[in-house]
Amino acid sequence: MSLYAKLQQRARDNKPVRIGLIGAGKFGSMYLAQIPKTPGVHLVAIADLSPAAARTNLARVGWNPAMTHAKSAQDAINTGATWITEDWRAVVTHPQIDIIVECTGNPVAAVEHCLSAFAHGKHVVNVTVEADAFCGPLLARRATEAGVIYSLAFGDQPALICDLVDWARTCGFPVVAAGRGHKWLPHFSESTPDTVWGNYGLTPEQAERGGLNPKMFNSFLDGSKPSIESAAVANATGLTVPGNGLLYPPASVEDIPFVTRPISEGGVLERKGMVEVISSLEANGRKIPYDIRMGVWVTVEGETDYIRNCFEEYDAHTDSSGRYFTLYKRWHLIGLEVGVSVASVALRGEPTGVATCWNADVVATAKRDLKPGDMLDGEGGYTVWGKLLPADTSFKLGGLPLGLAHQVKVVRSVSKGQSLSWADVAMDTATPAYKVRREMEAMFSPGLKQPV
Repeated sequence: MSLYAKLQQRARDNKPVRIGLIGAGKFGSMYLAQIPKTPGVHLVAIADLSPAAARTNLARVGWNPAMTHAKSAQDAINTGATWITEDWRAVVTHPQIDIIVECTGNPVAAVEHCLSAFAHGKHVVNVTVEADAFCGPLLARRATEAGVIYSLAFGDQPALICDLVDWARTCGFPVVAAGRGHKWLPHFSESTPDTVWGNYGLTPEQAERGGLNPKMFNSFLDGSKPSIESAAVANATGLTVPGNGLLYPPASVEDIPFVTRPISEGGVLERKGMVEVISSLEANGRKIPYDIRMGVWVTVEGETDYIRNCFEEYDAHTDSSGRYFTLYKRWHLIGLEVGVSVASVALRGEPTGVATCWNADVVATAKRDLKPGDMLDGEGGYTVWGKLLPADTSFKLGGLPLGLAHQVKVVRSVSKGQSLSWADVAMDTATPAYKVRREMEAMFSPGLKQPV
């Protein structure tokens, strides 16, 4: 039975999937726009630091104010309405809520939310991929131990890439490379919230109209988010990552199977079986026609003459040798697609992407010369950007994960372009996020057998 049919059956049986949403910002609002159109689900509660802002966003996406009159989670369950609160703990601990959708974008808070949800028997769809990038393998392990499901969020590119990789492997194809697109030039790594809109291609007026957060969007532009998402994919699929950061080869959709081959065969890959990000801009800034900027892709190998002949017969999208084929999805719809994860987790007991190993890490890297006393402001800010590295490289470096580089004081000088280590900063070691990260390093560190 299809997911939609299962949802329809839940609606007929009056047994909806009960959801708690933490964070009603841009991503959360996109999901909110779809919930009234989806059968068999009930958004019981929204937890947000600003209930007034959450109500504003609900109005923006077309919710009827009468549907948000509930005074508690139980009142919402009894009446079919939605409760809006500042108290995320009340949402996570309510026994009749099935799934928590973590949508804050704050990695430190997200780890606490996820762990608490697991402890109270809740499945989690984690939109805050920044948290997954620095401790996803251990979050997945904790969920399994609690008998619940932890999942990446469909609609966000990592889950879509994982879906393509799973398709390829289920069909019997070796995966040569997989990843997403991005608008990239090397100097974007220095971008700040003050320069983001011009580089991104939006006017300040467009950004204001959409309620867009300059720091959040800058985390995409400066390479942090592509690194974070690539790390999540590598840790969920077992694909490896480039030795010294993403290369961002420029390519049109037509050229992806040409560039996503090993160097020995004319491509850019160090080896087969890697993640990479394709740029929509040439090195001189020229926009590439028919780009993959907003999409995802997977390149697979036709290992036999028969398979390569089939590629040719069906006009498959291959390189000139006919050996490498790329399947792609040119757009993703972000929060508008999260319902797929919710339904998959609740109705099939399957995540839409989940970490199984520690192959990749994202290390905070200086955007400018940093001096003792400077405060790091995390992804998309003024001080650091995220560099994708193999986990063993990061582990040997003692690399500071980007997800923990928020409101952290620098204690020794760090040169522009240098990746930071634990020794460069004064960490708050009392947070659940820090403890989980250190525990994950001990459990999954290179040289130890990695649990699956």
